[in-house]
Formats: sequence, C-alpha cells, structure tokens
Amino acid sequence: MARTVLALDLGTGGVKSALYDATGACLAERVQNYRTYFPAPGLHEQDLGEWWDAVSASIRALLDAEGVDRAAVGAISISGHSLGCIPLDADDRPLMQRVPIWSDARAGAEAEDFFRRFDYERWYGLTGNGFPAGLYPLFKILWLKANHPGIFARTRSIAGSKDFINLRLCGIHATDPSYASGSGAYDLHARAFSDEILNAAGVDRALFPEIVPSTAILGTVLPEIAAELGLPGDVVVVAGGVDNSCMALGARTFSEGDFYGSMGSSSWLTVSSAKPVLDSRVRPFAFAHVVPGQVISATSIFSSGTSLAFVKEMLMAEDGYEALFERAASAPFGANGLLFVPTLGGGTSLEGGPEVRGAFVGLDLRHGKADMLRATIEGIALGLRVALDELRRLTDINPTMTIVGGGARSPLMRQAMADLLDCAIVKTSIDQQSASLGAAALAMVATGNWADMQPLLGLHRVEDRHEPDPETADRSVRMLAAYRAAAEAQRTLAPLLASLRA
Repeated sequence: MARTVLALDLGTGGVKSALYDATGACLAERVQNYRTYFPAPGLHEQDLGEWWDAVSASIRALLDAEGVDRAAVGAISISGHSLGCIPLDADDRPLMQRVPIWSDARAGAEAEDFFRRFDYERWYGLTGNGFPAGLYPLFKILWLKANHPGIFARTRSIAGSKDFINLRLCGIHATDPSYASGSGAYDLHARAFSDEILNAAGVDRALFPEIVPSTAILGTVLPEIAAELGLPGDVVVVAGGVDNSCMALGARTFSEGDFYGSMGSSSWLTVSSAKPVLDSRVRPFAFAHVVPGQVISATSIFSSGTSLAFVKEMLMAEDGYEALFERAASAPFGANGLLFVPTLGGGTSLEGGPEVRGAFVGLDLRHGKADMLRATIEGIALGLRVALDELRRLTDINPTMTIVGGGARSPLMRQAMADLLDCAIVKTSIDQQSASLGAAALAMVATGNWADMQPLLGLHRVEDRHEPDPETADRSVRMLAAYRAAAEAQRTLAPLLASLRA
C-alpha cells in the first residue's frame, strides 16, 4: 500500500501542516502559530525553539486525528519561508536562538557597501533577487560578521528555515535550488552558487550547504525524533523547497506561462517560465522552481495580510475575519473616497523599499470603521494592481488568475481583486493548502507515488469565479490614479519619517 505524506508549510505566521494520501487528497490538517519579534526598527526575528515546538505539536496533532494511521506515514516534506539566515556551529547547532526572517532589513548598510565594489545591475541580473538587497542572507551574513564577530568566528554553515527543520528531523544539512536561489549569491542562469559574487563579498562558499534536487531524499527521521513525534522509524525526509516555489507548484503553476496570485501575510503575482522575467526598474524577484528547468518570477507587495491584521487589531480586535469582511461590505465600493496604502511593514523595491510606510489617505470626519476596513481591502488590491501592470508589461499574462492563500477565502476580497486588477479571479478547492500541497507533491515524486507533477492538475476544482463589474470600471480607473499618487507620496515621505524613528 502507498504510504501517506506529511507536508509542512513553514510560513511567516506559523506552520500549516497536512497529511496527504497517495492521490493528493488531504486527510487532516493543522495550523500552529508562532510569533515574530520586532526588537528594533527593521529587525524581524523568530525563535527557533518556537518553530520546533510548532512543528512537533502540529505533527503530533495530525497523527492523533481521527482515522489517521500513523504507521502509514512514509515521508515528510517542507515548504519554508525564504531568505533565512541561521548560523550553525561545527556540530550543526544554532548559534542564535532568535534569527532574522525574510523581512528583516538589518543588513542595509552591508548591502550598500557591497555595491560600492560590485555592480548592482550585474548582481540582480545574475541572481534575480528583486527584493531590497539587504533582505538577502548574503548581506545578513556580512551583518553578522560586522556586529557579532564572536558568533561569526564559530559559524561553519548558514541554514534556511525549512533546511533547519530538515536538519533537526534527520541530521542532514542540505538545501535545494529554490531555497539557494534566495541567498543573494546564486546564479539563476548557471544554477549554482556564484564564485564571482561570493569572492566580491568575501564570503566562503563552504558556509552554504550542498544543493540537492527538491525531490531528493535526505535520509530517515532520527530515531529519537521519531519517538518524540510518534512517527514510524522508516519515515524519509525530502529536501522540499522555498515557499514561493512550493506554492506555485501547489497552485498548478509549473509549466510555461502558468500564472497565479497568492494572498497571505505578503502577496505576490507569479508566472512560471524557463527564463527569469527581469527588469532593472521594477525588480521582479525570481526563484528557481522546485520543478527542474523552470523559474518563477513575481511582482509583489510586502504587507497585505499583515496590514489587514493590523487594521483588524486596531478596529475590531474582538471579532473574527468573517465579521471584518461583513462590516467592510457595508461600505460602498471606493470606501467613500478613502484610500489605504498597505506598506505598514515596508515595501518592495517597486513600492519604495524597507523604509516606506503605509497610510490612510483622504480620511475625513464622515468616515467610519466600515470605510476604513473597505479601504484596507481595496488598498491591498490596488497595490497588487500596480505590481500586476508591471508584470503585464514584461511578459504575457493569462487573463484569468488562480488565487490562493488566506485572502482567497473572502468573496469580498476576490471581487475587489477582480474589479481593481481588471481580470477574472478563480478560486479552486486548493487555497491555503497550496504550499503544503506543493511540498507533498515533491514527496510523492521522491517516493515514487507519482511519476511527475501532472496529478496536481486534477486536484483543483473550481469553486468560484469573479469577473470585473462593468459598473465599477470608471471608479476603478480613478481609484488607481489616486492610489499611485498616494503611494508615490509615501515613497517621498519615507526618508523623512525614517529619521523620526531613529
């Protein structure tokens, strides 16, 4: 009998774990949250112990679920949030308990110094790393060297998020092309770490782990870990991939021209192709796909779900998201002239970089909570429209977008996306499970359950479709123009506001 697969999506807000059978059907799922710490402006950290506690608690909960046969579990595969920088000593033990995550901007000065001696355009052209440069692990390593020389002197390797959990599970430290391509030092074209970049940075290649295919089996779960988690002793650990690429796979975006939108803590619009989609002004970010021969390229906004969560906490702390969307729906399209710029946690290069901040624009005495909530939802959609217009300019885009992630659950959000992005929005049966499903697919192929990724296509059943409303078209155009002006104003204000936060 074919074995089942544990798939973990190690995200920004927590770990989403699921158990899949050999057909790709989800048998059980669990979400276990953990915190992000903000000890100083620009510093975004998470606790390694909280990661492991969440992973282990979610696995045990899945195995205890009704009807689950724990003896049938055959593999574990992880999708992990990108740009991780976890220093390990010679015995693969972590040297820091709280580590910078992908959105941590502490290494801006180190990136600026690097680009005084290395051409930025060449670096971007080689790596496809379109986030603000200081977010990438290469520069976080340089920050560690400059600010904690004692820790750096003991560092023998740098792990990413899912690679660290894999190491805890099976004792093997390796990475895959998709995660390596977010290091700041990976050549997307040569599909290997770049000696040219590493030499210019003065960083030893040995700090980065061996690259293996995303479907590679690293080893079996360590006996003591299997006992702790209640797993069979022969469960294998698959290399897995970065969350962007696993989510693309799970969202049926793995062939030339496939396209999807992800709505989570951050949100992005992604196309799959054999070559990266790059542009020196827009800076789309690109990752090697978990599917060999493909690259995913995307434009994004950094603070979508996080901005919505912040506004909810400020205005409706005691209520759930269903109540939030119901309240927002009581305001008219356009929120009575109120706009929201959703860069509360900083922005992409296109949005203005890590220093840019968000705003309600046009707020007056007649506006109520419903207007502010509606404006927040529409501001996220407008931010994505700016990102989508740039992607449309650079490559051919399917006029229908498959939408996944937490934001995909709300009909109001989906209709706002259709109206303001001017495209059809399709929700399928796979939404928040897309990253874990992508990770599961890697294990299916690794263990021989599947010959290739094609079975994924049959798992998507269309549940809802939203078309742009012709009655909102004129207002949408005017809202977009006003939003672009408001976002540009926030970009202009960014350095002035940054000086006030110092």
